[in-house]
Amino acid sequence: MIVVRELLLGPKRFSTIQRDVIGVSPAVLTQRLHGLEASGIVQRHQIPAPGTGEAYELTPWGYQLEPVNTALSMWAIQSPAFPWQADMSPDALILAMRAHARPIAPGTAACTVVLHLSDSRLPSTDTVDYVAHCTSTKTTIERRATTGVDVDAAVRSSTQSWKALILGGRDLDDTFGISILGRAAAVSTLLRVARLK
Repeated sequence: MIVVRELLLGPKRFSTIQRDVIGVSPAVLTQRLHGLEASGIVQRHQIPAPGTGEAYELTPWGYQLEPVNTALSMWAIQSPAFPWQADMSPDALILAMRAHARPIAPGTAACTVVLHLSDSRLPSTDTVDYVAHCTSTKTTIERRATTGVDVDAAVRSSTQSWKALILGGRDLDDTFGISILGRAAAVSTLLRVARLK
């Protein structure tokens, strides 16, 4: 499920999966991916030009595991031994937000927030980009390119700082290492609807 979790937001190269699942050896990851592929959960495909190589992606059946991941997330946070201080990959943190996401309150303005998250576990890596849309019917958060997206606010944060807001209950004003361009109120709205209840 850890490998599946890291593919729930879209395809990744082998090297990216290995980077995000810290501690997994190439041999073990190869074994896990082959098993998932043989089970019809994961598929491989060539990266279209100008890129090269292969990427791993969940099959349509594999993507149906997100509710299972959500249920495991909701169950895990109730554990008295939950590792609140442990860091997470950017995708794992976004999936935690998706697990708790709910619509905004009636009368609240809809908003779009771009998130640029850097992995605190691997400070030299590039940021990963996400787009969150908050409306009165639902809140969605996707990993995608943010160029040309009309946004209310853009946030740059490490996973550690963002996790302190989402799972740790910290206030935006009391959290270091987060920069916001645009309307801070839009970021507050996203936090209200996607943080741990």
